[in-house]
Amino acid sequence: MKSQLIIKNYRLLKPVLYVLIICNILLLNTKMNAQQKQYKIVLDAGHGGKDPGKVAFKKYKEKDVALKITKKVGEILTKKKNIKVIYTRQKDVFVDLWERGSIANKAEADLFVSIHLNAHTSAAHGTETYVLGVNANQKNLEVAKKENSVILLEENYKENYEGFDLDSPESFLGLTLIQEENLDKSLTIASLVQNNFTDKLKRKNRGVKQLGLIVLHQTYMPSILIEAGFLTNKKECDYLISEKGQNEISNSIANAILDYVKILELNTVAEQEKVEEKKPKKEEKKEVKQTKKERPDIIEGVIYKVQIASSRNKIKTYSRNFKGLKGVQRVQIGKIFRYYYGETNSYKQVNEKLKLAKNKGFKTAYIVAFKNGDKISLDELFE
Repeated sequence: MKSQLIIKNYRLLKPVLYVLIICNILLLNTKMNAQQKQYKIVLDAGHGGKDPGKVAFKKYKEKDVALKITKKVGEILTKKKNIKVIYTRQKDVFVDLWERGSIANKAEADLFVSIHLNAHTSAAHGTETYVLGVNANQKNLEVAKKENSVILLEENYKENYEGFDLDSPESFLGLTLIQEENLDKSLTIASLVQNNFTDKLKRKNRGVKQLGLIVLHQTYMPSILIEAGFLTNKKECDYLISEKGQNEISNSIANAILDYVKILELNTVAEQEKVEEKKPKKEEKKEVKQTKKERPDIIEGVIYKVQIASSRNKIKTYSRNFKGLKGVQRVQIGKIFRYYYGETNSYKQVNEKLKLAKNKGFKTAYIVAFKNGDKISLDELFE
C-alpha cells in the first residue's frame, strides 16, 4: 500500500520534475555561455593593392595567394563559437602597416597573425614563422628591410613612423620593448604553426625566428608573421597556388590557432581560480576604496613615476621607441634596465600618466614612488 502511494505521488510529480530538470539545464547552459570568453583573432593578408609583394614567374603575386590562404583560415575559425575573426583586408586593397596594427589594437584582439609568402634567387623552400625581435645578423636585417620597405608606399610615412630608419639596426631595438611581455605567447603560437607544417604536411622547417618587423611592432598583443612557402621555387609555387595546397596550409594555421586558444582557455581558468581564492569580501572592498579616496595628492619629499617596462636591452629614450611617450627615463639596476615615464610629485597626475601609458600599449605599467630618493612601496607610503 505504501509503495503504491509512492508510485502514485511520483506519477503526479513527474511532470514537475521534468520542468525543474529542464530549467536547471537551461540555467547551467546560460551560465556556461556567459563565462565562455570569445577570443578575437586578427588575420592579416600581407601586402595588397599597389603593393604586390613578391612576384614569381611574372604572374604569381604574393598579395593574391596570401589573401586566399588568409580567407580560408578565417572560414575555418568562424565555425567556432568562441572565436571572432577580424580581417585587416578581405579584398585587393593597400593597407598601411600602422593601420593593420591599429585594427588589432582597437579590437583588443587576443592574437595577430600576418600571412605572407617568401622569395629568393636560389631554390630555397620551406616555411618559417617570425615573432618580433632584434635582428641578430646582417642577413636578418636585410630580410627585415625588404618587409619594412612597404612603408615607403604609404602617405605621410615619416610622420606615422616618427623618423624610423630602415637602414639602422638601432631602430629595431626599440621595436621589441612592448612585445617583450608577449614574447612567450608569440613563440608558443609560432611553434604550433611550424610544428603543424612540419609534422602534418612534411614541409621543410626553416624555424621560428625573431625579426624587427614593423607590422608586428604596431600591435599590443601576441603577434606572428608566417612565411608559408617560397613562390620562387617552382615545385613549391605549384603547391602554394593550388586549391589542395592552400587548403592544407590554411588548415594547419587554423588548427595551430585553435590549439593556442585552448592554451589561453586553460590559463584563463587558472587565473579565475586564483582571483576567486584571493577575492576580498564586500566589506573589505569598501575599506580599500575608502583608503584610496583618502590618499593625499602631494606628500613632501615624494616623487612618483610610471614604470612602463624593464628589459635587458639598453634602448635609447627617443619617443619613437616608446610609442610617442616623451621624457622617458632609463635606469640600470644590475643587468636590467628600467624605463620610467611621467615624473611628478602629484599622485593625481601620475595616475593620468599611467592611463596614457596603458593606452599607448604598456598594459603592465604601474606607479612607483620614491621618498627622498629611495624607492618605497605605495602600501608603505599610504599606510
